[in-house]
Parts: sequence; C-alpha cells; structure tokens
Amino acid sequence: MKVINLTPHDIVVVGDDGTEIRRYPASGQVARVGSRVEIVGELDGVPVAKHQYGEVEGLPAPEPGTVYLVSLVVGQALAGTRDDLYGPDTSPAGAVRDSEGKIIGTKRLVKY
Repeated sequence: MKVINLTPHDIVVVGDDGTEIRRYPASGQVARVGSRVEIVGELDGVPVAKHQYGEVEGLPAPEPGTVYLVSLVVGQALAGTRDDLYGPDTSPAGAVRDSEGKIIGTKRLVKY
C-alpha cells in the first residue's frame, strides 16, 4: 500500500509507550479547501465571521493501491465521497502532546 501525505507537516504515529512507530513525511503537495470569509455581524463589539468552504484543491484522483493522508478540513469536506482518505487523529484521545501542549504525534489515523 502506498501512503501519500498531502498535509504540510510530517505525520508521526506513536505507540502507547510514546515511541515513534511510523512517520509519514510531507510529500510537498498539499490538499486544501478553498474558503471565503464573510463578516456576518459582531458580538460585544468584536467582528464575527462565517467561513464558506469551497472546492478541494491539490488532491490527486484515486489510484489503486494508494491512500492519501489529508487534513481534518479536507477530510470533512469529502467525507463519504472517497474510500482512500485518512488523516491523523488530533482529538483529545488521539493527539500526543509535548510538555507545552504542542501536538507532536498521534496514536492512530482516522478514515474519512
């Protein structure tokens, strides 16, 4: 199985003991979702925006034997439309953080 990371960062999977068990390097190609921002009002004097998401860009066509690692936004935008999209589990149960709270890895991948 060929795994291509279409996020701008390496994806690191760690075991329960905190050791790295797999690293998926960034491929240099990034899948993104286009967006448009509209100011819809204000709350307590602070502008409030609404994001309108558009088309996904930079995602190759499905290829037999290949899966793509994508960001949460890309995965949610295409959820259920393709069988080859996965991403890092950055939920509280999946994310591994350093002492400063920065995500340094994940315990697992999620399927979109």
